[in-house]
Amino acid sequence: MVTFCTLHAAQRFNLFESKPIDMKTVVLFGILNGVSIGLLNLSLGFNSIGFYQMTKLAIIPFTVLLETIFLKKQFSQNIKLSLLLLLVGVGIASITDLQLNFVGTILSLLAIITTCVGQILTNTIQKRLNVSSTQLLYQSAPFQAAILFVSGPLVDQLLTKQNVFAHNYSPIVLAFIILSCIISVSVNFSTFLVIGKTSPVTYQVLGHLKTCLVLTFGYTLLHDPFTDRNIVGILIAIFGMGLYSYFCTQENKKKQADPLGSQMKEKDAAPFLGPQKEGHEVKNLNKDSLV
Repeated sequence: MVTFCTLHAAQRFNLFESKPIDMKTVVLFGILNGVSIGLLNLSLGFNSIGFYQMTKLAIIPFTVLLETIFLKKQFSQNIKLSLLLLLVGVGIASITDLQLNFVGTILSLLAIITTCVGQILTNTIQKRLNVSSTQLLYQSAPFQAAILFVSGPLVDQLLTKQNVFAHNYSPIVLAFIILSCIISVSVNFSTFLVIGKTSPVTYQVLGHLKTCLVLTFGYTLLHDPFTDRNIVGILIAIFGMGLYSYFCTQENKKKQADPLGSQMKEKDAAPFLGPQKEGHEVKNLNKDSLV
């Protein structure tokens, strides 16, 4: 909600131009992203940290699978190899325990599916409807906030038997909540920007770089335990990220050298979000809505 209010103020000061998007598309997209956030938090609550890390690692291969099947996107063997090295490295560095339970596993599977679909749609909506990351975030943020505001306290009450609104919030707690909200504005904005300008897979690679940095800064600043396994895992992950960046750059150069071929591939992938229609109907559909 703070993100929406900040963007609304920016829009009133003409820092960006609001662009209307089909209401059905925005509502479903906002609810999907809100549900994804809730499921990821529930997954962390019901699973061990190690299994939660496995859940986050599974997002990349599942995203690759969905984009390959529904968007007809092709990933080269070099890209797949670099992603494999990245996942192995992050897994070695961050996964310590794997405690399984039925409810936690179901929640993790749902979190993976909703997160992948939400991030793919973040990229697809921006490109198909020709809207910027700021415009999409501005339109969808209220619906994300609404679904979390309705479901969050209710789920909390069921799981903890405590009312979040009955808690005694001290000034220092309120200060950290406000600070968290302010930071979240830049996090939300950068998330939509990175996914829109690059791809959902690249965004996940960036997220795993964050994991490596958290482990490294935890050791250097907070003196957290750091083993040879952590070091080896981080080095493998960084090597995989370097390879991914290099191969992506090379493939982008090839696309720029042959723009007609890449446009034909994108055109072939168009049916992902609905059947194609003839004449002016398809133009209206692509302009306003993806649903």
